[in-house]
Amino acid sequence: MSSSPKQLLLMICTRKGAFIYHGNSDRQEWTLNGPHFLGSMIHHMVQDPRNQKTILMAARTGHLGPTIFRSTDLGNTWNEAKRPPAFKKAKEGEKGLTVNHTFWLTPGHKSEPGVWYAGTSPQGLFRSEDDGLTWTGVEGFNSNPMRDAWTGGGQDGTPDGPKMHSVIIDPRNLNHIYIGMSGGGVFESNDKGETWAPLNKGLAADFFPDPIPEYGHDPHCIVMHPMNPDRLYQQNHCGIYRIDRPDDTWIRIGDNMPKEVGDIGLPMAVHPRNENVAFVFPMDGTDVWPRTSPGGKPAVYRTSDAGKSWKRKDNGFPQKDGYLTVLRQCLTTDNENALGLYAGTTSGEIWASANEGEFWQQIISHLPKIYSVEIGYLS
Repeated sequence: MSSSPKQLLLMICTRKGAFIYHGNSDRQEWTLNGPHFLGSMIHHMVQDPRNQKTILMAARTGHLGPTIFRSTDLGNTWNEAKRPPAFKKAKEGEKGLTVNHTFWLTPGHKSEPGVWYAGTSPQGLFRSEDDGLTWTGVEGFNSNPMRDAWTGGGQDGTPDGPKMHSVIIDPRNLNHIYIGMSGGGVFESNDKGETWAPLNKGLAADFFPDPIPEYGHDPHCIVMHPMNPDRLYQQNHCGIYRIDRPDDTWIRIGDNMPKEVGDIGLPMAVHPRNENVAFVFPMDGTDVWPRTSPGGKPAVYRTSDAGKSWKRKDNGFPQKDGYLTVLRQCLTTDNENALGLYAGTTSGEIWASANEGEFWQQIISHLPKIYSVEIGYLS
């Protein structure tokens, strides 16, 4: 909880560059720092909560290809990684994997300053121990003999490429890691990535002949609650779920969404101080592709009881003809006393609420297609 006014960083990654906005304490004025790497595909940008000075950026540039950039002055200057994430070279006669882009960045455990994890497309897990300068594969996953079976193998997958996302480090145990994969599902390691086990019981997979496979699922976004690391929420291709460890079965809390809206979408966010509060941005789950707001009426839905019920929050959003798409990394919160929420659209808009979703307004427009939205703070 913030005890004094701080300046927020709204870090926006797009199809054609990165944009960092500085917001004042009441979140009504935003000043642009950028754009950075205009024209490059920027998939994710994350501030290190352990020092609040370092920002890592996952980029795919025209001349460098997929790489990582690092800033130690909150985005004013950037340096490229000396060795970005890359799969091991395949043995002669074998078909190898090539990183198309790094999709996800996660700071390591608080006891390991300088450690970061990255998830790539196709599905790979990488680790840096020098603050993002050099990266090595977590071979317990990347070279696992089950990797191709878990992921479907190859470089193809979801419409924008297969990917590892939602890399989550348990704040109580640096060896305990969760990952989400599209496709593949949710997997868990208790030994810092040496071995892995699927965690997909209870999840539907309507696109398979067997609707309840052990792996091969399509989670879109997984969030661990920071105050209760045993609670995880998930927005899946086939519904909204919650799990409370040590249980090993997900509960479909999306069944409690209004039937005319459904529980299909891409992003998910949680209230940082209340484990029972979560937010989703549902989209048309029928044959509409790409996904858009059901009926052209966008809204965020909020649960205050861990998914037993949901309330529609659409005040300020277009009441008709608003066919918005919000991707999996594009719904986030700040940590202010009156919680702020931020949603980025593929049409280049940022919609924000400064009162836990009760009222929404468009604060930024005319950006390229937005890939991710993250919040940071000026130290």
